[in-house]
Amino acid sequence: MKRIAILGSTGSIGTQALDLIRDGRRAMFDVVGLAARRSGAALVQQAREFSAGAVCLVEGGGRPPDLPAKTGWHTGAEGVLAMLDETDPELVLNGITGAAGLAASEWTVRRGRTLALANKESLVMAGPWLIGLAGSTGARILPVDSEHCAIFQCLQGQQRDRVRRVLLTGSGGPFRTRDLDTFASITPAEALAHPTWNMGPRITVGSATMMNKAFEVIEARWLFDLRPEQITVVLHPQSIVHSMVEFVDGSILAQLGVPDMRVPILYCLTYPDRTPLAFEPFDPVRFRTLTFEPVDPARYPALDLAYEVLRRGGDSGAVLNAADEVLTEQFLAGRVPFPEISRTVSRVLAADVPGDVRGLADVMRADARARAAALAEVTALGGAGARS
Repeated sequence: MKRIAILGSTGSIGTQALDLIRDGRRAMFDVVGLAARRSGAALVQQAREFSAGAVCLVEGGGRPPDLPAKTGWHTGAEGVLAMLDETDPELVLNGITGAAGLAASEWTVRRGRTLALANKESLVMAGPWLIGLAGSTGARILPVDSEHCAIFQCLQGQQRDRVRRVLLTGSGGPFRTRDLDTFASITPAEALAHPTWNMGPRITVGSATMMNKAFEVIEARWLFDLRPEQITVVLHPQSIVHSMVEFVDGSILAQLGVPDMRVPILYCLTYPDRTPLAFEPFDPVRFRTLTFEPVDPARYPALDLAYEVLRRGGDSGAVLNAADEVLTEQFLAGRVPFPEISRTVSRVLAADVPGDVRGLADVMRADARARAAALAEVTALGGAGARS
């Protein structure tokens, strides 16, 4: 049995992973640790069902009375790492959203364990450092994101120096055809209505701005040792082709399938094996029309910020992520209009002087610096008055 800890266990990635384990795979996995942000009742239920050795509720307090006596109880952001220390997993599925997931990724990589990574911010904030650390410890990083899992599969058995480029696909979100003149009136509810995927609020808004795809460009650069110019983003509204790899001889390999996050999650959990999954089979007749479009920079200005981060280097990725987290929160709270997310993040990034990254402390200093700068920008905009 593989000892696994699932971080973000009550969220979309975590609950689907537990469903996969529950569905005939209990003999393959020993769920030793679970962590959630605030869903205490659901976390306790999961701990009881899977006999977890320890759990962490980040925004928790006293130990719940219905938690099994043998299950360790931890709280706070530091409690996630304490839970990992107590349970000592071989495999960590990191489904935490945002910068909060970086410390757990670092814990896993530093100990040479396998990291099934759904927390894209880890590589956005600290890609070269984290990849370098993995190289020194022998840790394996398996990408759970559907696009990067697709590229990872297409590269199996291939020589990396024979890759001409990768094509990251994106649905374009809910505003792919909306009149640009109406973007200032976009509401949080509209931005959260993704046409294809069911994701958390931060990722869903990131899909609408395409900041999420900018993050994936940065991830791909570090995961697959690519040059920025080897990464191309194309819009693919059907979300059937999850990404493609083009080789120097003109051959293109693509990974296709109906949108179902269980597929990449299962692939990473059971890698290098493939195990059966009850799923909707791909019907080429039903999906006989697949379309691709270029990215309109006027509609998706956030995408260019990925290449700017890669050009600037240092801790620029941490600055980009922190500013986007702040502006996304401000938009969801109704304090800034939708177009201001990318505009303000761009200003914060442009004004920042990149610093070197020698460890986690450097990354977190950049994170704090960028959050303060982003909040100052929001204050200067006048908060809710910026909608006018």
